[in-house]
Amino acid sequence: MKLDILNIDGKSTGRSIELAEEVFGVEPNEHAVYLAVKQYQANQRQGTHSTKERNAIKGSTKKIKKQKGTGTARAGDIKNPLFRGGGRIFGPKPRNYGFRLNRKVKSLARRSVLSSKLSEGKIMVIEDFTFDAPKTSELAGVWSNLELNGQKVLLVTGDHDKVLYLSGRNIPGTTVTEASDISTYDVLNAGKIILSESSVEPITEILSKA
Repeated sequence: MKLDILNIDGKSTGRSIELAEEVFGVEPNEHAVYLAVKQYQANQRQGTHSTKERNAIKGSTKKIKKQKGTGTARAGDIKNPLFRGGGRIFGPKPRNYGFRLNRKVKSLARRSVLSSKLSEGKIMVIEDFTFDAPKTSELAGVWSNLELNGQKVLLVTGDHDKVLYLSGRNIPGTTVTEASDISTYDVLNAGKIILSESSVEPITEILSKA
């Protein structure tokens, strides 16, 4: 499929670019997308939650009442989990929620979401651009020219562009990433995908291998 290449003024440059069918025209696999998003979100969890079991509670170990004859349930020390202030039974402990996912599954997931976004008309290709210095207002002006104000935008560059990254980080809903770091979650979460002209080739090369 061919897409027109736009400039930062939102107008056509008169040139077009061919998007590879094996990357942008596949049948979406929803289960692969689910697994990729699940892995991404699991990796974002700190897993630092922790509770104290009875062996970590400060308190006397003396038996608080005699075993029989009270008419109530038997009880040991004050750290009993059944008492207020006692230990927690099977409470959460620090752990790593991350899990491994087959490389081919992750690649299929990215191809699936890119194909879905393209079929929905949510992918645009723009000629390469940058600024002399980080300037949020300049990138916001580009979004205005492209009629993207108020939308979630994912800008994909060919290589790491620190100036564009710093320019976009203060714009709500805007994410700037390079082609090699594009993720299923970022693509799925964005309302519009802006591919710089130089990012199309590395994306195709990376995702065509799997």
